[in-house]
Amino acid sequence: MARDFYSVLGVARDAGQEEIQQAFRALARRYHPDINKDPGAEERFKELNEAYGVLSDPATRRRYDRFGEDFRSVPEDPEERVAAGAGARGGPGGAGARTGFGGGFEGIDIDDLLGGIFGRGAGRGGAWGPVPGADQEAELPLGVEDAYRGGRRSVTLSGPEGERTYGVNVPRGVIDGQRIRLAGEGGRGSGDAPPGDLYLRVRIKPDPRYRLDGRDIHVAVPVSPWEAALGATVPVRTPGGPVKLNVPAGSSSGRRLRLRGEGVPSPRGRDGDLYAEVRIMAPPEPSDRERELFEELAAVSTFDPRGTG
Repeated sequence: MARDFYSVLGVARDAGQEEIQQAFRALARRYHPDINKDPGAEERFKELNEAYGVLSDPATRRRYDRFGEDFRSVPEDPEERVAAGAGARGGPGGAGARTGFGGGFEGIDIDDLLGGIFGRGAGRGGAWGPVPGADQEAELPLGVEDAYRGGRRSVTLSGPEGERTYGVNVPRGVIDGQRIRLAGEGGRGSGDAPPGDLYLRVRIKPDPRYRLDGRDIHVAVPVSPWEAALGATVPVRTPGGPVKLNVPAGSSSGRRLRLRGEGVPSPRGRDGDLYAEVRIMAPPEPSDRERELFEELAAVSTFDPRGTG
C-alpha cells in the first residue's frame, strides 16, 4: 500500500503550502544523495520529491485529498486542465508525475524548486549544486565532577571515516541532555558549501556518591550516634570540593539538610542546591569502653525509637 504523502513529509493534512515547503526543504537536505550516503537515502529522496510534487500543486493536492492513491487515474476537471496544462512540461500526466532520479516533475520547474535549497544548477542533467553539510549529533559521557567543573576535554568519536579526536571546551555546570556545539565539525558539504555542525549531547554517568536532580545534588552524610544526638559540624564531599555541614542535635537517619547554592552551578540564573541526607552509623566493632558506655546509656535512657513505651 502506498505511503501517505502527508506522512512522507511529516505534516498534517491541513498544513499550509509554506509549512509543506519548509518540511520538504528540511528533509530533502537530510536525504540528499550527495550528502547522505546511507543505504536507502536515494529512495527516500525520490519519495520526498514525489510527495512534494503532489502536495505543492493546489489542484493536484485537491484530487489527492479526494481520491487518495488513485488520484492519477482520475481525469482532471476542465478547470484543472486549463490551469495546469498551459505550463506543464514533458507531456501528459499532470503535475506530480515523476521521472527518474535527478530529473524533474512534469509541470514543476525542478531548477526553481531545488535551486534555492542546494544551489543554482541543481537537477541539470543530474549535476547537483553545492549542498551545505548536515548537522550531526553524538553523545558526550561525563562524570558528575567533570560536568560540575567543566574545562577542556579530548573526545574521540567513531564515524564513517574512522576515529576522530576533538578538543572540546565543556562549560562549567553542564547538565544531562545539554548540547555543546562544535561549529563546522559536522557532515561535509559538497562543492564550496560549508560543513554542518557537530552537537555533543551531554550524558551524566551514574556516580556512587551523588544523585542529580536537575541542578540539585543529593548526597548521603554518615554521622556517628553521638554526633546525631549531640549535634556536630561534619565535612561533606561535593563535586566542587569539601564543605562544612551543621548537623542539628537530635537528627535521625533520613533527615535532609539543604546547603543553598552548593549544587551544580548555572551560567545564567540560580545555582542548584545540595541536599545532605543524614545516615547514622554505629561502630561495627566497639571497644570494651565504648560497649560499657553504650550499655550505661541503654540503662539510663528513656528514649524509645519505636514509640511503643
